Amino acid sequence: MIRVIFLGTSASVPTKNRSLPSIMIIRDGEQLLFDCGEGTQRQVAKAGLGLRKKLKIFITHMHADHVLGLAGILMSLSLTGRQDPLDVYGPSKLQAFIEYMRELFNFNPSFDVVVHRVSEGTVYQGKGFKVMAFKVKHVTESYGYALIEELRPGRFDSKKAEELGIPKGPLWKALQEGKAVVIGGREIKPEDVLGPPRRGLKIVYSGDTAPTREVVDVSKGADLLIHEATFDDTLQDRAASELHTTASQAASIALEANAKKLVLTHISPRYEDPSVLLSQAKKIFENTIVAEDFMNMELKWTD
Repeated sequence: MIRVIFLGTSASVPTKNRSLPSIMIIRDGEQLLFDCGEGTQRQVAKAGLGLRKKLKIFITHMHADHVLGLAGILMSLSLTGRQDPLDVYGPSKLQAFIEYMRELFNFNPSFDVVVHRVSEGTVYQGKGFKVMAFKVKHVTESYGYALIEELRPGRFDSKKAEELGIPKGPLWKALQEGKAVVIGGREIKPEDVLGPPRRGLKIVYSGDTAPTREVVDVSKGADLLIHEATFDDTLQDRAASELHTTASQAASIALEANAKKLVLTHISPRYEDPSVLLSQAKKIFENTIVAEDFMNMELKWTD
């Protein structure tokens, strides 16, 4: 199971109901934080999450509403005595931003901050999954990210295992984990009792972007596409000039990618009621929702 917690869903400035962009994904005890808008550490506390030892941070681009909260996160971690290195991933200017912040605030954290400059492709390999970066179309160097789980073993055929004389217990578990076992001198391979490999979950986060082919390609078959929808369709010209996306454009991307679910985020403060965005998107892609701060989603395998 993967949990997705939306900590901030506004665009550019916070509102009384929406903080600035930040999304926490939790998988197998590991926290992956995507973007750190101003006040992210308070949103983490309000969500009752805490910040764990297994934490990685991914920044999409160096606009203030996506990165200013990183200072608070680092300071909070230092004040709570973190010792383990922290890996932070992002565009080329991220390193300079962190170094300048340390000098300006005379801030020397209790842990090493390891900055990884991202480029297209796999930027982090976790246990059973990877995080990929892909370029998007915005007014500065910008990336989206995709969390992609590895293929899972096929379904275990207990009837076939019994026919092969494999006793229940540790040997069954070993085969389910993809390990061969030996019984009476016979080697039994996992493929002897397992069905075809099954796909894992895929979550894609667009970051800030104009509609672009890269998002469609990466999002093919995604279980969850989190896409910015800064403006409604009446402001399509403004969206184009600022390299953002409208609700209908995000829905069209989800439809073409054959995604299972679309979540709209990065909502302009002008939409105190975002129902217009939802209505426009659902005309194209029915399984759409608008993110709200502290919205919590659980994704599970369906096979």
